[in-house]
Amino acid sequence: QVQLVESGGGLVQPGGSLRLSCAASGFTLRDYVIGWFRQAPGKEREVVSCINSRDGSTLYADSVKGRFTISRDNAKNTVYLQMYSLKPEDTAVYYCAAHPRGWGPWIQVAHGYDYWGQGTQVTVSS
Repeated sequence: QVQLVESGGGLVQPGGSLRLSCAASGFTLRDYVIGWFRQAPGKEREVVSCINSRDGSTLYADSVKGRFTISRDNAKNTVYLQMYSLKPEDTAVYYCAAHPRGWGPWIQVAHGYDYWGQGTQVTVSS
């Protein structure tokens, strides 16, 4: 059974940091592209960052470049999203997602992914 489980969300003050984890089971992470998406109330789900677990290629949304870092540990079948310098506008439910079709323009859209986690809430507020 394919499963993605996010963890690490919470409440943090502006300027703070969090590390999200996405633990995969039921499939081998290195054969998949993993994406982190987020969705704020009243807004569409948007891509935050993606990683090709096979070769480590990465992509970041302009809004998080220089503040967020995506990484993977294939031995642990886990992908991480390290978030620094958090802003109130980063507040959202964060989801990880996976698909096996390689690196291409589809990685930036939610409907390009086959499997999704349940999400973890990140709230940036003083």
